[in-house]
Order: sequence, then C-alpha cells, then structure tokens
Amino acid sequence: MGALEDKVAVITGAGRGIGRSIALMMAEEGAKVVVNDPGVGPDGAGTDDGPADQVVAEITKAGGTAAANHDTVATADGGEAIIKTAVDRFGRIDILVNNAGILRDRMIFNMSEEEWDTVIAVHLKGHFNCTKPASVLMRQQRYGRIINYSSESGLWGNAGQANYGAAKSAIAGFTRVVARELGRYGVTCNAIAPRAATRLTATVPQNRPGEEQRRAQSTAGAPPAGGVGGLDADWVAPMTVHLATDGAWNVNGQVFHVYGGTVAVLQHPTPWRTIFKPGMWTLDELSAQVPGLLAGTKNPAPPPPDLDVPGREATTQEPATA
Repeated sequence: MGALEDKVAVITGAGRGIGRSIALMMAEEGAKVVVNDPGVGPDGAGTDDGPADQVVAEITKAGGTAAANHDTVATADGGEAIIKTAVDRFGRIDILVNNAGILRDRMIFNMSEEEWDTVIAVHLKGHFNCTKPASVLMRQQRYGRIINYSSESGLWGNAGQANYGAAKSAIAGFTRVVARELGRYGVTCNAIAPRAATRLTATVPQNRPGEEQRRAQSTAGAPPAGGVGGLDADWVAPMTVHLATDGAWNVNGQVFHVYGGTVAVLQHPTPWRTIFKPGMWTLDELSAQVPGLLAGTKNPAPPPPDLDVPGREATTQEPATA
C-alpha cells in the first residue's frame, strides 16, 4: 500500500520537469492525480495539451489513476477550474502542489511592465489562485497538504530575474502565512526551493559574472550539486511527496532547499546583530555604528575599483563580493 493511497493530488505545471516527476511518484504511491499543464513555452507563450495528456497516459499505463487539466493558473477562473477537476473526477482534494512557472528574464532597467506582470501572474498570483479554492475545501474536511515552490533566485537573488525572484521570495512569505492560517484545521503548507536542470533553467544565461561563485557561497556547507543526483529534476520529487504524507502532519510553514541528495531546512529571517539606544539615532551615530553592525556581510555586486564612487575614499576596506 502506497504512502498516498486514496489521496487526491493536484500538481500544477506537471507536464514536464519537476512537476512531471512529482505526478508520477505520487501516482506510484497510490494518489489519484490531476495533472495540470496548459503546455505553454518557457516564456508562457502558446498552448499544447500534449504534455499533460502524455503524463496522464504514463500514469494510466503504469496502473495508476490520473486526469488531465489544461487551465492556466494565472487567473482566478483557471485556479477554480483546476481544483474543480479534482472534485469532479475524484470527489475531493487532499494535496495541492503549486509548481507551475515561466520565465521572462530581463535586467531591471530593461524589463517591461508586461514581462513583470506575466511572471508575477503565473508564479505568485498562480499560487493564490489555486490555494484559495483548495483551502476552502481542505478547511471544511479538516485535512490537506499544500506544497509551494519558491526558488534560490527569490531567496538569494539572481541578476536578470527581478520579476521571478520577487514572486519566489513572496511565495516563501505566502507559505508562512498560509501555514499559520490553516494549521489549526489540520492543513499544512510548506515550500521547496529546488535546484534542478529543467527546460526553464536552460533558458537562463550561464555567463553572468560571478554566478557560479554566488551559488557556491549561497549554499556553503552543503554538498555540491554535482554530487549524487546532480541536478536531476527527479531527485526533487521525494521530499515533495514526503510533505504530502500523513507522517508529515507536524511539518508546517517550512522552506526546504532540495537538490540531488541534499535536503536542507532553511532558517526563517531572524535578527543577527542589533544596535540600540534609548532614543532616535542621529546620522553621525549611525555612520559610526552601522559598519560594525554589518561586519561579515557582503555586497553582492560592489562597484568596480575604477568607478568614482562618492564615499569610497572614507572607507578603509573594499567590500567583499558575494
């Protein structure tokens, strides 16, 4: 008997990549799966029923139960229709995995309003559009598992992804709020920030200065991505499935960094150092105290040495790069 026997799961963006791996594993563990994917390109353009239908065919051929849905997560009507598919086909919804995503990468000074709005609509609003109707049903039945998808880009930052990073950082905050709101009803909400090679990551330029160094430092102390499992998208699925099981009933409001053989629980933002005075700070006082407060931190993109930066001459040490 599988770990998800008789459960009903909805996975958005499940036609390819990580979503497909999750759908296949959940079906293997006994869940009835709604495979949502409108079949858009990495930038959100076009539609194709094929990816979702193919995953459903794979699940059915293996003896599982699945239904396809081709609605977009970017609209409230689409979100409602996705959850309705689970109820109409299988009678309920127990698990929601918000995985759907697109990219419209551009440096902030070149990014258009449309590029910003489209990415926010799919990622951040898409999480809301599906979670809202699912939460109504989960609250009523006093049971549910919601697994959201954040990103390294949202948690550590990545040049050229202001829209995507903003959405993914907001999803981490969204996760913590939903966890507080629904926990009392037996519903958990957690997030995963994956590192995996998918058709989306294939569109991200690999020649950004310092990018490999930034990634290495952002995960200092963790095994390298090139280790066991590497960047295989399939290796992200098991932790997602675990969070959907009954055994994870007390895991709530957490964000996990998952790749290869690594699963890391990320620390929530907490004060690191503090300065205090019984009254309002003056600018002179802050100028004297803030450098010590920031000791050990790093500027992720310091100006080059040959750039004339006002104030640099008063600094005794160049800021380290991230």
